[in-house]
Amino acid sequence: MAGHSQFKNIMHRKGKADAKRSKIFVKLSREITVAAKSGLPDPTMNPRLRAAILAARKEDMPKDKIENAIKIAAGSQGGDDYQNVRYEGYGPGGTAIVIEALTDNRNRTASDIRMAFSKYGGNLGESGSVGFMFDHVGQIFLPVSAGGNDAVFEAALDAGAENVESSPAGHLVTTTLEGFAAARDALEAKFGEPERAGLVWQPNITATPNEEQATQLLKLIDALEENDDVQQVFANFELSEDVMQKLMG
Repeated sequence: MAGHSQFKNIMHRKGKADAKRSKIFVKLSREITVAAKSGLPDPTMNPRLRAAILAARKEDMPKDKIENAIKIAAGSQGGDDYQNVRYEGYGPGGTAIVIEALTDNRNRTASDIRMAFSKYGGNLGESGSVGFMFDHVGQIFLPVSAGGNDAVFEAALDAGAENVESSPAGHLVTTTLEGFAAARDALEAKFGEPERAGLVWQPNITATPNEEQATQLLKLIDALEENDDVQQVFANFELSEDVMQKLMG
């Protein structure tokens, strides 16, 4: 997910928001409600709900909004008709994009996403058209303060992790899909709550768009993330230092 991380950094430095606070809360509330409906409304017994609440806390979502989203799941309204849908396509410069959405209207969501791709020089593809360029894995990010490189590495290894990358920013632990929940719980018990934890599409093949292509690509990703139905966007691009500098002004 290096390309997407680069995008986030660029957008942050340009002073732009990922989305308006209210829009972020809409997405988070929807995920919490659907997660609570998919299993028990108790986060200690529902890994997906636990991850959704963690994400909400990191965005400073008010506690009452989190609780309300869970209550909706227990009632008769909200979240009943939402479906998990994955879209795949190509962006400018041959970049591959995977989009995860929660929607109550597949036709509307597909139309909106197709329009965004078309507007910014991409093409929405069929399911599986670019998925092979990614590995679906679990990722757990621990802050530097959690522990030293060796301590985190050993604990992650004991927890069944596939890989650990430590840097001045923190420790990124990668797991298999099946081993994600157990690894996250083991690391949280030892080091405290992670900064983020969830399932991601990690590129195994990358594309390197030029400046013009990268500009369009960033606009495409931004447009996709503005869509209320879109929960996450993953892209496989890497930007050269020269292009990075130009995009950052």
